Amino acid sequence: MLRPLFWEGDHLVLLDQTLLPWEERWLRLRFWEEVAAAIQALRVRGAPAIGIAAAYALALAARHPKPGRTPQEECLLALAALRKSRPTAVNLFWALDRMEQIFLDHRDRPDLGDRLLAEAQRIQEEDIAANQRIGALGAALLPQGARVLTICNTGALATGGHGTALGIIRTAWREGKLRMVYVCETRPVLQGARLTAWELLREGIPLRVLADFAAGLLFLRGEVDAVLVGADRIARNGDFANKIGTYVLAVLAARHRVPFYAVAPSSSFDVSLASGAQIPIEERPEEEVLAPYGWRFAPEGARAWNPAFDVTPGELVSAFIMEKGAIRPPYDRAIPAALSG
Repeated sequence: MLRPLFWEGDHLVLLDQTLLPWEERWLRLRFWEEVAAAIQALRVRGAPAIGIAAAYALALAARHPKPGRTPQEECLLALAALRKSRPTAVNLFWALDRMEQIFLDHRDRPDLGDRLLAEAQRIQEEDIAANQRIGALGAALLPQGARVLTICNTGALATGGHGTALGIIRTAWREGKLRMVYVCETRPVLQGARLTAWELLREGIPLRVLADFAAGLLFLRGEVDAVLVGADRIARNGDFANKIGTYVLAVLAARHRVPFYAVAPSSSFDVSLASGAQIPIEERPEEEVLAPYGWRFAPEGARAWNPAFDVTPGELVSAFIMEKGAIRPPYDRAIPAALSG
């Protein structure tokens, strides 16, 4: 099973996803600032993977403090900086809250670094186990010979391993239920075309990459049996943030009466938010739209708007699939009940 990041010796090993599919380069990161930079630059991305990376970054802070700083001082600096690295995915804050509690409980112990590392590894293992449960539960909802549409990357690369929405696809393929995966390219940085296609090809799963707005014609022709997407933050009423373009797919699915499933572990739910209106939306550099990967397509002087996420209303979601099962409407009651159960 592919793991996009793992601990080795005294450092974190992380697959640089900005170079895929052209180059498979593994980075060896020894300082928490390197991990924070990797999160901001999308070298590691996907809500669960961001949280796991941040957890390992805190272990690095305790084990490799800068000259003149104590491990405790380094951890406090790391916690503050990591919380600012990306605003939308709630898994980042969930993981840092867990790590901060370990820090507070053991800050005066000489084995602080070891305890933080053990917690980071536990977070990753729990994520993998949750993904495998999600895969089995979600595959059971798909019809035989399913043609599935997805956007962005929600596979092993976006998680501790296996994946959420793509984990369901992976499980369904192994169970012989899957016929085709349609992969939206996912503008502007092409996580679908680059990363999801790369993962599917590694396992021989049949796929077609399509321009994001070609999805409408696919629905019109009746060639989509289900939509599976990830979720970076889910509010109490079922509104959720995911990669820009998700809302459009939800509207299309509703128009054509195709099941639309949002897939995420319990750490992606944020019941402190009443609705999606409260979810912070990250806006990324204009150059990602104007000159993706250094190739400028827009004329000089053109400006761009580059929100990384949109918010899909809960009323468009057939079900949320998480490790405890499928959550169905009414979400304002079902989501809190599922998380407390």
